[in-house]
Amino acid sequence: MSHAGPNAAASARPSSGDDGEAEGPKTWRDVVAAYVGLTKPRVIELLLLTTVPVMFYAARGVPDLATVVWTVLGGTFSAGSASVFNCVYDRDIDEQMRRTRRRALPRHIVSPRAALVFGFVLGVLSTVILWAGVNTLSAVLSVTAIAFYVFVYTMLLKRRTTQNIVWGGIAGCFPTLIGWTAVTGSLAWTPVVLFMVVFFWTPPHTWALALRYREDYRNVDVPMLPVVKPAREVGRQVVVYSWVMVATSLLLWPVADTSLVYPVAAAALGAVFLLEAHRMWSRTKTSEALGEINPMRLFHASNLYLSLLFVAVALDPLLGR
Repeated sequence: MSHAGPNAAASARPSSGDDGEAEGPKTWRDVVAAYVGLTKPRVIELLLLTTVPVMFYAARGVPDLATVVWTVLGGTFSAGSASVFNCVYDRDIDEQMRRTRRRALPRHIVSPRAALVFGFVLGVLSTVILWAGVNTLSAVLSVTAIAFYVFVYTMLLKRRTTQNIVWGGIAGCFPTLIGWTAVTGSLAWTPVVLFMVVFFWTPPHTWALALRYREDYRNVDVPMLPVVKPAREVGRQVVVYSWVMVATSLLLWPVADTSLVYPVAAAALGAVFLLEAHRMWSRTKTSEALGEINPMRLFHASNLYLSLLFVAVALDPLLGR
């Protein structure tokens, strides 16, 4: 995989620890932790949270346990593979950003070649597991998600456009489709609506984080929206996407013929999310100071929103029938 981008020369410099010395592997525990870190476990958790609840709804109850296990295992390896490739390609800018400079590659605990091999192994394992343990369609969707995240988002969009996360975020929407196809073997409008919910959720979620670390992105020439637009414009777009996201979430009620459990939960959660989005926007109108805007409040609220919304998706067929 070729690797180039702004400040690429920085990747040739040794990464520094707190003492200014280049780091390397210390113990086997450090190495294991480094490889696990390359897979971005928190991202995997969020992706699985949009996979398993959809399986419950597709099964109209508790899905087959073996199918859940194979889907979770394959999905974990798939998401981990995409994250590893992302870490390899972005190692030059990761070395310079406060949020990412403690990752394994900037610290030289894992070599780029070893990480690439690790990423390929995870990708192959995920494909085999989903193909053999679930079905072919789920495996194809998984491979598509990996390819989209690596080639479209990481290599094509991230360093070139403010719309990087809008379109690149499509990769993170695939778990809704995979969860559904794992149970049914086919696609339908229900997972597509949930796909779109995650699609419209991604920009507010990511822009809040990017606003907090906008100087990091500016220093490495990554044109995230908060880097090239004032905070008030970021806040405005966050509000627009948030309204569309909430409206899309409510669309599941008639499309999937849910009980009242889901729409009541979706409306309540959406109201809280919109309140947080508008609160951040109002603060950006009067200040550019991060301490006053407090974008991480919306970031954490977005995580909670998506988690609880998909819990409602899982509970609806269990409590509402």
